[in-house]
Amino acid sequence: MDEISLGPLSIRWNGLLIALGIAMGALLAAYRAKHRDADPEIIFDLFLPVAIWGTLGARLWHVLTPSISSLELGLTTRYYFSNPIDLVAFWTGGYGIPGAWLGGTLALLYFAHKNEYPFWELADILAPGLALAQAVGRLGNYFNQELYGLPTNFPLRVFIDPNHRLSGFETFNFFQPLFAYESLLNFANLVFLLWLSRRFVDRLKHGDLFLVYLGFYSVVRFLLEFLRLDVSLVAGVNVNQVFFAFVFLCVGVGMVLRHRAVQKL
Repeated sequence: MDEISLGPLSIRWNGLLIALGIAMGALLAAYRAKHRDADPEIIFDLFLPVAIWGTLGARLWHVLTPSISSLELGLTTRYYFSNPIDLVAFWTGGYGIPGAWLGGTLALLYFAHKNEYPFWELADILAPGLALAQAVGRLGNYFNQELYGLPTNFPLRVFIDPNHRLSGFETFNFFQPLFAYESLLNFANLVFLLWLSRRFVDRLKHGDLFLVYLGFYSVVRFLLEFLRLDVSLVAGVNVNQVFFAFVFLCVGVGMVLRHRAVQKL
């Protein structure tokens, strides 16, 4: 069952868990803001714009780089732009984390500039909450029977209904639960960020925690894309895997340069 029926109202589990994850992430960010001598209200002020632009960015990324399952349903980029109503029909098709990052970061940059608040400090406050939001939100993929990997007979596996299996895999029943792998690794990212923020509080520069969050998740997604079946291909290349490899490279170079500069001083 992928939805809850409350009379005439139907709530999809996937959407409910995404909303729950975002709310939990926001509460964690507000708690961290308070303990960093910042006003927690700033988190609730930026919550809506970051959520809106993150969602729009995630949707646009999916539209421009549809996955194999979307293509099999005829949900191509040309289809979306030929049927603009479906562009905002968020229950049709999907979303893309790269677009969520880009849209949310732009909103955060604008908010920080408008309110004269240091961007990197604000990003650090949000980082653990982002990892928590993704960890909880990913669990919704189970109810949609999506984000699964190669067929497997291992004990840790998930059954996929025939109507949710990709072409060429109709005869397989069990697949690797990539959504569960990613959720657990996002929780690991959360724990690591919280430990890092306490253990090296005097050595971290503003922005380091956010960059670590980006780098950690980029490695996770890059590796899991090797197991994923429903990938997004552009000119035959897994565009998500390329994106996360690029982000990790930028994070690594950025961390080296900013801390080398501190050492020289």
